[in-house]
Amino acid sequence: MAREVGPKCRVCRREGMKLFLKGERCLTEKCAIERRSYPPGEHGRGRIKQSEYLLQLREKQKARRYYGLLEKQFRIYYSKAARGSGITGETLLRMLETRLDNVVYRLGFAASRAQARQLVRHGHFMVNGRRVNIPSYQAKPNDVVTMKSGSSAEQVIRDATDLTASVAPWLQADHDGLTGKVLKWPERAEIDTPVQESLIVELYSK
Repeated sequence: MAREVGPKCRVCRREGMKLFLKGERCLTEKCAIERRSYPPGEHGRGRIKQSEYLLQLREKQKARRYYGLLEKQFRIYYSKAARGSGITGETLLRMLETRLDNVVYRLGFAASRAQARQLVRHGHFMVNGRRVNIPSYQAKPNDVVTMKSGSSAEQVIRDATDLTASVAPWLQADHDGLTGKVLKWPERAEIDTPVQESLIVELYSK
């Protein structure tokens, strides 16, 4: 399974904001953005010439890294969104939000999307009573997500719920029973992803 294995904090510094890629560490003063808010590299503190293409590229990279996807995976999602009905950018975000690994993270059952991806991949969660170990599985309204009975990761999952301040409004979570439900498709106003999806559409539309 292909995935990016580089330094997570370096990615946040490159994008100039917290992408919450390292879970609890992102909430402490150890966060790289708190200590060095400029981009990494020898010329990180230098002046960067802004351009329309650069702004579009940075938004695409930010969204891709936020959800932990490779370039090819992200492009496939965009192609599906472009072929569908509705506003392409909003459809794209809705598809990314309803990935099973993101749903597990949004429910508060993992401290980060990377951890959620690993937990799903190792078979610690079930959807509608069936074990699902595919992080990209598209959750749908009324899907019920539960921790697999007897899972060895139960304490890890419970520790993650302690870090959760709130659950997305399109989801319902029972942290005591470690169960969650997808109530409906998320609206754009209910998705707090820090990207301007219109710039991503402009980039891919060229």
